[in-house]
Amino acid sequence: MNYLIRAETPADIADIHAMTAAAFRNAAHSSHTEHYIVDALRGRGELSISLLAVQDGQVIGHVAVSPVAISDGSEGWFGLGPISVAPQRQGQGIGSALMRAALDALRGMGARGCVLLGEPDYYGRFGFRCEPGLVLPGVPPEYFQALPLQGAMARGTVTYSPAFEAGPPG
Repeated sequence: MNYLIRAETPADIADIHAMTAAAFRNAAHSSHTEHYIVDALRGRGELSISLLAVQDGQVIGHVAVSPVAISDGSEGWFGLGPISVAPQRQGQGIGSALMRAALDALRGMGARGCVLLGEPDYYGRFGFRCEPGLVLPGVPPEYFQALPLQGAMARGTVTYSPAFEAGPPG
């Protein structure tokens, strides 16, 4: 591994924005607003974990983690994403390293669990599974997955931050 994973600093914000936009620019499954979502989470004080992969001073990957609300009242649950890797560096294990680092950080915080919206085959490698009792309205249920980190599996409807509705300014 010839890159470093570390927490963001204020000096990284513009690079994270640009790299995230580039990472999703040609993604068919994307609304192409991921970079605005990260900015909005940060602006709302809801960017609980913000880790980046850096190589030779360049941001080559980023993962955001933010709190989610669950209708059963479960606390300590977080949503992972957006996660992005610079287009020219995709498929080299950087996203996997960021996933592991984010999950380790969540465990270190004493988080109860993590949810995400993504490809089941990819995220299943990290222990994420579709949980029928945990719902994100408006998305195909097989793509909404959860990973309990301690305690019981939460049950109910998950609500992400309003930051996930962010788009271009204006």
